[in-house]
Amino acid sequence: MIKVITYGTFDLFHEGHYRLLERAKALGDYLIVGVTTEEYDQTRGKLNVMDALMTRIENVRKTGFADEIIIEESPGQKFRDIKKYQVDIFTVGSDWTGQFDYLKDYCQVIYLERTKNISSTMLRIQNKHIQRIGIIGTGRIAGRFIPEAKLVSGISVEAVYNPHVESALHFAGRWGIEFCKTLEEFYALVDAVYIASPHETHYAYIKSALAHGKHVLCEKPMVLKKDQARELFVEAKERGLVLFEGIKTAYCPGFSRLMGVACSGMIGNVRNVEACFTKLEDPKNRELTDLRYGGSLLELGSYVMLPIIKLFGHEPEEIRFDSIPGENGLDIFTKAYFKYPNGMGTATCGLGVKSEGQLIISGTKGYIIAEAPWWKTAYFEVHYEDPTVVEKFSDRFLDSGLRYEITDFLSTINGSSKNEFKLTHRDSEVMAGVMERFMETEGR
Repeated sequence: MIKVITYGTFDLFHEGHYRLLERAKALGDYLIVGVTTEEYDQTRGKLNVMDALMTRIENVRKTGFADEIIIEESPGQKFRDIKKYQVDIFTVGSDWTGQFDYLKDYCQVIYLERTKNISSTMLRIQNKHIQRIGIIGTGRIAGRFIPEAKLVSGISVEAVYNPHVESALHFAGRWGIEFCKTLEEFYALVDAVYIASPHETHYAYIKSALAHGKHVLCEKPMVLKKDQARELFVEAKERGLVLFEGIKTAYCPGFSRLMGVACSGMIGNVRNVEACFTKLEDPKNRELTDLRYGGSLLELGSYVMLPIIKLFGHEPEEIRFDSIPGENGLDIFTKAYFKYPNGMGTATCGLGVKSEGQLIISGTKGYIIAEAPWWKTAYFEVHYEDPTVVEKFSDRFLDSGLRYEITDFLSTINGSSKNEFKLTHRDSEVMAGVMERFMETEGR
């Protein structure tokens, strides 16, 4: 008898799950299916599991493919189960390719090709819906999006579009999703769109997606003009669609907690915010060669402006900029100064000058410090006049952090408004206005 084992969450059970179990069963004579607990999923970073464990087990049982169903609830259990049940073949979907090669010392490991276009009949029968999302753009951030999206229950990446066909074909092949030659073909396959294209293309792509009735999650900066931001948010609201700007820091648990502490009165009244984010970018990359849409502020400014705008509001009395240009005139280091009636903020960012990247929030009773990388807020401290008194706070920040914004995006699509405060439409409008003013100052 050939024994086969596979594992999964099997949340919102759909045709893709059914086909995977069908193919797993065909590999041998006896199929063992491990269904993960919600608690274990959370420890490995999977968010937003919707169905109860017993519901997920019952859905697997109904397929008739599982000869035995077990519960996966701890790290290292796969190895133990393989030995315990004398398994011959371990199998999972191809989106996990390579991650379980360590089990090859104990049994055969087979990665099954992903089922495309899974949101079909079985979902509709259950009156549930997985949001099919498509990606516009195939750069570095798009490559980070897919592994993060697969850890958010209720969303499935289905298609990619890029006018640069060769790049899109390579991306589609790498991730096992559909390549679309045209936007019309692309929109026909998806319910929502993630825009990860160059900055200057965002506005047109958002307009197009909204016109086709698609929800939109757009990478920062969403747009580079305040009026454009306002226009797009109004259009999304009129069409009953969700438009999100993807500044991952805004949605991560640690940053939300940090903002809560800053506004709680623990450090008194906030009077100064200093945020810094620098990295040494390859001089050949777009960020340092695009003379109109590149440079430090347009690339990193959204992060460093975020805590200033969240804490002081949308109406600064004064904004000014100081920059250090590179050889081609593009800013490689920029400071943006914000003056408010009761405080001030400094947003520092650099692509060609390296500095200590930290966030300091100063108040009338104490201060908060979050060391680099504070934009992935996992730890911060509260200090007071007495140097022996230090309060410490920590939260998890998993991998690249995109799963947090994807989860909130999906929750909003599904009707929740509880996370809108994290990054409001007005926040995005103000940031776009600062970008616009900077470009005017630079003569771009």
